[in-house]
Amino acid sequence: MRVLCVGLNRRSALLLLAVAACPALPAWAQVQKFADVVAVKVAERQAGVFDFDVTVSSPYDTPERYADGFRVMSEDGRTVFGVRTLWHDHAGEQPFTRDLYGVKVPGEVGKLVVQARDKQFGWGGGTQTVTLPGR
Repeated sequence: MRVLCVGLNRRSALLLLAVAACPALPAWAQVQKFADVVAVKVAERQAGVFDFDVTVSSPYDTPERYADGFRVMSEDGRTVFGVRTLWHDHAGEQPFTRDLYGVKVPGEVGKLVVQARDKQFGWGGGTQTVTLPGR
């Protein structure tokens, strides 16, 4: 196969061909900076203490970049009631569910927001708002 690249030296032409031959990233991988919380189950363990099962999806999950935590916070984001740190990727398990037990929440709080954290970009992505049982 003979390639003609007018105005380019051999090195530039080879670089151009190499770049053109590389598969493009899917659209979601190009724009998604954060993991998403896709589901939350909450149960009251005892008065004012709750357990959370949180399902997170992070399609770029690799040892270098993955969802490295999630938090349970007030609707306005000013108060964080609990944080779960995730110490490794979950590339073979997407989406994945992890728990956060024993979260103390004052009686006047009826709803909470759960948000995931990306190892590279920090907090963000799709959140889930949950109503606490009995409130």
